[in-house]
Amino acid sequence: MTATTAENPKDPAAESGGGHPQRWLILGVICLAQLTVLLDNTVLNVAIPSLTRELHASTADIQWMINAYALVQSGLLLTAGNAADRYGRKRMLLTGLALFGIGSLAAGLAQSSAQLIAARAGMGVGGALLMTTTLAVVVQIFDDAERVRAIAIWSTVSSLGFAAGPLLGGFMLDHFWWGAIFLINIPVALLGLAAVAVLVPESRHRQGDRPDLVGAVLSTIGMTALVYAIINGPEHGWLSGHVLVSASVGLLTMGVFAYWELRVPYPMLDLHFFRDQRFVGAVAGAILVAFGMTGSLFLLTQHLQFVLGYDPLDAGLRTAPLALTVVVLNLSGVGPRLLPKLGTPVTIALGMALVSGGLASIALLGSGGYGGMLLGLVVMGAGVALSMPAMANAIMSAIPPEKAGVGAGINGTLAEFGNGLGVAVLGAVLNARFAALASVAAASLPAALAAAGGPAERARIADAFAAGLETSQLVGAIAVLAGGLLAALLLRRAERGPKRGGPERGPERDVPDGAVSEQAASERAASERG
Repeated sequence: MTATTAENPKDPAAESGGGHPQRWLILGVICLAQLTVLLDNTVLNVAIPSLTRELHASTADIQWMINAYALVQSGLLLTAGNAADRYGRKRMLLTGLALFGIGSLAAGLAQSSAQLIAARAGMGVGGALLMTTTLAVVVQIFDDAERVRAIAIWSTVSSLGFAAGPLLGGFMLDHFWWGAIFLINIPVALLGLAAVAVLVPESRHRQGDRPDLVGAVLSTIGMTALVYAIINGPEHGWLSGHVLVSASVGLLTMGVFAYWELRVPYPMLDLHFFRDQRFVGAVAGAILVAFGMTGSLFLLTQHLQFVLGYDPLDAGLRTAPLALTVVVLNLSGVGPRLLPKLGTPVTIALGMALVSGGLASIALLGSGGYGGMLLGLVVMGAGVALSMPAMANAIMSAIPPEKAGVGAGINGTLAEFGNGLGVAVLGAVLNARFAALASVAAASLPAALAAAGGPAERARIADAFAAGLETSQLVGAIAVLAGGLLAALLLRRAERGPKRGGPERGPERDVPDGAVSEQAASERAASERG
């Protein structure tokens, strides 16, 4: 008998007739764990001045503190998803929570930039395990009637995590030292461990894919080398041997990764998915929204503190309208109601145009005070609320249902890559513009101001930094708008033409832990012989 999760007679969701009896409580638990992981993508932004002073961190150090978490997480998401499908999603949730808590403790107690970067990388391993299982568990415990609503809440938490990080970070820094922004994760991890152990049912694919460890290593090395080149380009020169070697290593490694993925029996990333224009269009949009949103928050918090003079808490509070706009619009159901009326291409194009317009408003109007920034944040929030759920739905609909876990891993991987790329590229533009205008050798704005010869020079340096912020935010706005138009075009063409995807695959089923039958073992053996 072949069955999906909902049809499996031993599955709790099927027995209840309306999903798992404690499904909403379980959703709250996994959303709390997911929110903690996502907050750590942006919570560090508000601590940049504190880290610059107390750890004597350069701009490149700060960028690596942020990128180490995102790059490790993005490199492991697909492998972690395959491992969860094969070994059990509950087991991977518990492992991820434990690793995330240990990494948070190490980060909170770090005494140097190198220690903090290493701890952030360790947190990325736990975050990868958590992120790949949350959506799979939602699909498992909710039936068709409630699944759309549950995924909408899951999507809202995803958006909230990226936007609310500066607010939480500002509150913690206003009352405690910078390490507290990591130590606060520990009680959440402990609560999550207890709740997942008691509430979440175990399940796994009967024929789960093998982990692609080689692909994970190659992708992580390739992305790290490319971002390293982008970060160091302004300091060493884009044509310097230092940067060219790093970029060459990154491109070569990613080429080897693609070659490996096309030939390995169980690829981390099935490149055949890229034959589907729906998938390509949604992927392009997801990367560019993450690029613009995370990169702009990285720049905005520095603008609020370094240029406008707000303290960390005030800076965090002034980014809150972005998060509030996303939450209000998603929970009110504006996006889900517009999507059927406008269609996926128009919804994504409209959403990303709003994100781009918000970035441009912050760049052009923010220098005159907070009013221009407020307008930009609200417009950005409206764009994120429209575009992110639509793109997630487009990605998942372009992937076979039996590969939903892998699809979630792809979505998360590319979003994380967009996050790291946004910080790296927009940070590199800021550094290059600032260095060209200020004509200083200091690695950060505080260092440049400390070395200034007088008030006039300090004012000139501050103006140069503000001009660098404006340029980098405009670059982000252009990239997001281009991504939105590209995504809409590809999705529109895919809707008009025949659907194309990867190779046909037989159905795979989820079963409770320990319920793998002799038939499953014989089918797996036959697959290995083939």
